[in-house]
Amino acid sequence: MKEIRPILDKVLVEVQSGEEKTQGGLIVASKAKESEPIIGTVVARGPGGVVNGKEVKMCVERGEKVVVNKYSGTSISMNGKEYKIVSQQDILACIL
Repeated sequence: MKEIRPILDKVLVEVQSGEEKTQGGLIVASKAKESEPIIGTVVARGPGGVVNGKEVKMCVERGEKVVVNKYSGTSISMNGKEYKIVSQQDILACIL
């Protein structure tokens, strides 16, 4: 199995597959889901460091659930799973 090791302030997020039905059983149209942010789990993160002349301290840890802007970062597929590589600043929130 290949491994991805993010550098600097980058974070590797495993994207959760979205539910196509609401809790009430209604099917959600793909257009309605188009603008929703992505929820995923942090798989790996870079060490931080100096990025664009500023010191970046990493605040997310492996295993945390996060919300990421859908249009940020780079999407990749590996071993049948979907991932996003994003800058830490593109993470909108941690889910507790």
